[in-house]
Amino acid sequence: MNFMQQSSTVLLLGVAALAGCSDRPTGPAPSEQRLSASAAGVPFSEELASPAWQAVARDQVAGARLNPVAATRVYATLGVAAYRAVLAVESGEGEPATEPVPGNGLGRGGRERLEGERGAVAGASAVVLSSFFPGSAARFEDQVREQENAGPGGPHPAFAAGEQLGRQAGQDAVAAAASDGYTVPWTGTVPVGPGYWFSAGPLPNTVANAQLTHTRPFFLTSRDQFRPGPPPTFGSPEYRTSLAEIRQISDTRTSEQTRIALFWAMNAGTMTTAGYWNVLATDQIDGHGLSEREATHLFALLNTTMFDAAIGCWDAKLFYWFIRPSQADHGIKLIPAIAPPSGLPNHPSYPSGHSCASSAAAEVLSDFFPEQQARLDAMVVEAGLSRMYAGIHYRFDIEAAQVLGRNVARFAIAADASGNSVLAAH
Repeated sequence: MNFMQQSSTVLLLGVAALAGCSDRPTGPAPSEQRLSASAAGVPFSEELASPAWQAVARDQVAGARLNPVAATRVYATLGVAAYRAVLAVESGEGEPATEPVPGNGLGRGGRERLEGERGAVAGASAVVLSSFFPGSAARFEDQVREQENAGPGGPHPAFAAGEQLGRQAGQDAVAAAASDGYTVPWTGTVPVGPGYWFSAGPLPNTVANAQLTHTRPFFLTSRDQFRPGPPPTFGSPEYRTSLAEIRQISDTRTSEQTRIALFWAMNAGTMTTAGYWNVLATDQIDGHGLSEREATHLFALLNTTMFDAAIGCWDAKLFYWFIRPSQADHGIKLIPAIAPPSGLPNHPSYPSGHSCASSAAAEVLSDFFPEQQARLDAMVVEAGLSRMYAGIHYRFDIEAAQVLGRNVARFAIAADASGNSVLAAH
């Protein structure tokens, strides 16, 4: 199977317990995990709520044509809200999650726990998604009501109790997003000179996602915490060799290289790169019977880490302001289906935002499913090559981004494992 076939096929990742974090997949098989009983003693099967709400988010992201960074922020806010909502169900009013029957009465297991967690995820998700996509708010509320009435016996009191906790978690997550600085316009200036990137848009001082340089991270202690060293000096022999590599690819681009570039493009109007990694996570959740707590934890850590990787990436982009390959060599041909109307992603080349996200995502998924690391790493390599095949990045853009993304992920994983991270219940 070639890389493209691997990319186009949903990964079949195994589940492995990881010592030191109770939210790693340790639960029973799917048939045992999801079988509960109605009040009349009739067994029923119920899927987890969080993967379905993440799918709703992906549809909304695509329909709204959000750029990849804005999409990642949506997925991250949703992930944090849903995870904290489930923790609230399990822990009651400030009681530890290890209590067999927390004060809110939703920790008894069986259908009460199932309905409480479903309600919590639904309530949190409706609040978060309504804040980002207010035109679909009524639809989200309809979905909450449909989930509330699913299963035998109609609405369950535990669902309503969980929903209330979830809505509070959602409001908290929305408030945090509103104060993260992302919506504050960037007011800097684009430097001018040989080797500097320049905007391909109508306004020369417009830089896509430049506000990330003053956006609050979820885990990082500073936005430049993992800033890479400088790219090769513009005009140096090392630089000319790197530029020539992209020109050669452009001159001899094969149909397979084009296909790989198109597969990984995932621009505005799609679920974006982050959405794709969420699909891979969803497959593991569905295929291996993770609990709602494990699933929401994975979504939260995966998406907040990708967002922090974007923050670190844009810190470097706007520190080095490095020129794109096709800006330095006008003979480099882009792929029309990938390049936006202006011809290029409207931000500097070094490092690659796409590879920052993919390497961070693969590191988190490898932490949950370590036996799949080699396969995930192969996907990161292919995702990086796809940007070279498209003519929009140098190899050194990709390599620096992969190091940055993995460093961010390792730091986030360690912070999360400490129990004092932004993902912990507040």
